[in-house]
Amino acid sequence: MDGWALFLPAEFASRAQFGWTISVHILFASLSVGLAPFIVYFTWKEIRTDDDRFARLRSFWLKVFAAGFVMGTVTGIPMSFQFGTNFPGFSAVAGELIGGPLAFEAKMAFFLEAVFLGVLLFGRERVSDRTYFLSSVLVGFGAWLSGFWILVVNAWMQTPQGFEMITRNGMEVAQLTDPIAAFFTPRLTWMYVHMVNAAVISVALLVAGVAAYIVWKKSDAKAWKTALKIAVVLLIVTAPLQALHGDAYARHVEDTQPQKFAAMEGHYETGPADLHLFAIPTELSALTDPRADNLFAISLPRVGSFLASGGDFDAVVTGLDEYEENPPVALVFWSFRFMVGLGFLFIGLAFWGGYLIYRNRLPDSSRYLKAMIAASPLGFAALLTGWYVTEIGRQPWVIQDVLTTSEAASSTLSSTAATLTLGAFVVVYIGLILAALYVLRWLIEDELRDLGVTASTGDRWHGPLPGVSDDD
Repeated sequence: MDGWALFLPAEFASRAQFGWTISVHILFASLSVGLAPFIVYFTWKEIRTDDDRFARLRSFWLKVFAAGFVMGTVTGIPMSFQFGTNFPGFSAVAGELIGGPLAFEAKMAFFLEAVFLGVLLFGRERVSDRTYFLSSVLVGFGAWLSGFWILVVNAWMQTPQGFEMITRNGMEVAQLTDPIAAFFTPRLTWMYVHMVNAAVISVALLVAGVAAYIVWKKSDAKAWKTALKIAVVLLIVTAPLQALHGDAYARHVEDTQPQKFAAMEGHYETGPADLHLFAIPTELSALTDPRADNLFAISLPRVGSFLASGGDFDAVVTGLDEYEENPPVALVFWSFRFMVGLGFLFIGLAFWGGYLIYRNRLPDSSRYLKAMIAASPLGFAALLTGWYVTEIGRQPWVIQDVLTTSEAASSTLSSTAATLTLGAFVVVYIGLILAALYVLRWLIEDELRDLGVTASTGDRWHGPLPGVSDDD
């Protein structure tokens, strides 16, 4: 019963379990990070203008924030236990390095966010406007600070420094020697800016999608017209910024993790690298092993070298053939293209919306409203695939060039236990996702009822906007 026929190998099941857990958790964590600036802005505008539009938006999105905060807490706590149950080697080797930042995240960020979220939820009529606004700022700061400390840990795993390996109780472990160097690694700034901006883009698309849906149902919903415009303006700023920052970030990855960069580009032979603008498999094997000879690709010769080096078309890029063990190249390669493709889609949606704002037709374009409704979950999809590139691309290392994943995994955990717990996490977390979607749907329907929209009275239940052309 403990064989491979029925159960997965313990190491693989442990990796899948942690990957699934963090995939779900990061959806809710990024929701908090991305919603923070919206909550602060809506609160500030409500206090400054006493405008019911911003009171309505603040109240709605604060409920979404609270639901995401609860779900983020529930889905995040098990990960710390998985360090011990599934990856005790990692805990033993890196405990001295990761323990501090994880404790700081809980004590400095989580409690700050939790305390003042209570003020936001229950204190609008009980505290002064100044205290209420300050609470919104501290909740947002707590969300961003939480992300900072988590990324301190992950950035150290990508580019470890500030430590030395010593023998303790017969085991090689990492001993902290320079806290500043360990906390502020070369990767931290790149990861933090990219992650926070990705979270803001994801939430901006969500806000725009919800606003577009409500405006589609109720064309005179002034608050939601405002929300749609604000979200689009934010996308105009953040979506191009992500592309520019991502280009520079990729050069940093090539400098510090050339194996990951080679997997991102499917570059096997050391030498000048092409840039694949577009690639699709020409045979089934290309799905699991993307190489130049089994892909139909539109490529720019040597531009991969140019981008990796920052200006040299003849720069040599290390190929995957130089390494004895590589990450799952297909997952990294296709995830990277999916993420980048969605990024350019977001830029297109942002500029399309900007054009409609310029023409004063944003809430009247039926096509744009439908496009934003459809795009509302795609920011989170791009964010997840970006994390898959980051984490899967680092394999076989859990700590780059220090500790492999196989060394970090438990040697005593049975495949039976690992597989059964993986199945349990999948079932429970799917339930949590469905519960979160149900809450969001309930909030939207409640908002529509409050606006007087029913199946028989909704402006767009039976057709497009009156007088609106499909040419918008």
